[in-house]
Amino acid sequence: MTLKLGVPSKGRLMEKTFDWFERSGIRLSRSGSDREYAGMVEGIEGVSLVLLSAGEIPRELAAGRIHLGVTGTDLIHEKLARWEQQVEEIQPMGFGDADLILAVPRFWVDVDTLDDLDAAAAGFRAAHGHRLRIATKYHRLVRDFLRDEGVADYMLVDSQGATEGTVKNETAEAIADITSTGETLRANHLKILSDGLILRSQATLWRSRVAPYDTGDRTTLAEFLDRIDG
Repeated sequence: MTLKLGVPSKGRLMEKTFDWFERSGIRLSRSGSDREYAGMVEGIEGVSLVLLSAGEIPRELAAGRIHLGVTGTDLIHEKLARWEQQVEEIQPMGFGDADLILAVPRFWVDVDTLDDLDAAAAGFRAAHGHRLRIATKYHRLVRDFLRDEGVADYMLVDSQGATEGTVKNETAEAIADITSTGETLRANHLKILSDGLILRSQATLWRSRVAPYDTGDRTTLAEFLDRIDG
């Protein structure tokens, strides 16, 4: 068999992943045009490259269809309910840094903490007859975080596009989203709650715990990980 390595298929995340492996003497490259999702691995035998979207990689690792994968911490934790049983974190890669945060309108001058949000949510429901809406695409992470922090009187609304714009467009009152610089939040007149950090994320190399490994695969994996550590 061959170890399958899944990496993001486009953009800066792909480029930075290629550069990261190159520093260990493992050269990754795309085969053919940008529309093709196959690639080549040079510098180590027994490893093949699969190009996927970053959001697909957690699912493929959990299904055992790839042995190794590069994707964000946020996507692993969000998409895999029992991620520790399905994948193993091998190494953070030092790029793709972003924080999953909870943000509210800047003009909510009395709302700076989760306790403030909890009180505002109760007041909002009394005034408007429905729960305060939080727009996000990270439903599992946000729900678990708010439960642990004792915030209950809200509803999550799905946002797969420009989440920061949902408050201005009046489809949500608050948001939970990934940010790296905070510029988009500021441009949309939003502020991060002082205790609203849900998760710190970065690009990370993961190993599938459920993918099939024969003796040759295990030898290749040991060599691969030794090269990365080196």
